[in-house]
Amino acid sequence: MAKKPKKKTSDNTIARNRKARFDFTIESNFEAGLVLEGWEVKSLREGRVQINDSYIFAKNGELEWIGGTITPLISTSTHIHANPTRARKILMHRHEIDRLIGQVERKGYTLVPLALFWKKNGRVKLDIGLAKGKKEHDKRASIKERDWQREKARTLKIR
Repeated sequence: MAKKPKKKTSDNTIARNRKARFDFTIESNFEAGLVLEGWEVKSLREGRVQINDSYIFAKNGELEWIGGTITPLISTSTHIHANPTRARKILMHRHEIDRLIGQVERKGYTLVPLALFWKKNGRVKLDIGLAKGKKEHDKRASIKERDWQREKARTLKIR
């Protein structure tokens, strides 16, 4: 049986949340570390992660990534009970966490995971976006703009 080739990207991205940029207006981005177990890192190397329906929750002065699914490998050890949707702690500096929690509580922002990627020394990082939800008319404007860009590219390609 032939092995599936791993998906390699030039920017070391593991997973990207494309729907977040459609549903939210991203004000700023932050890079944060994650507390992961060994089997989770092995699954990430195989690309077995889904971050589309996940979110970041502030609890007791800490941030947690909730709803992200890391599917365990078949070869995961039998003495480890893998929970693919467990809440994972986010690692950031205290002043960054306090600032983000303040923005979420006072100004009505939300924290959305945008991408999961590899950093130096095999570290996994989560790109977090400080975002405001878009209204329905904003989403329609985004669709219209995207369609216009696509049509413009087609026209220039033909000529």
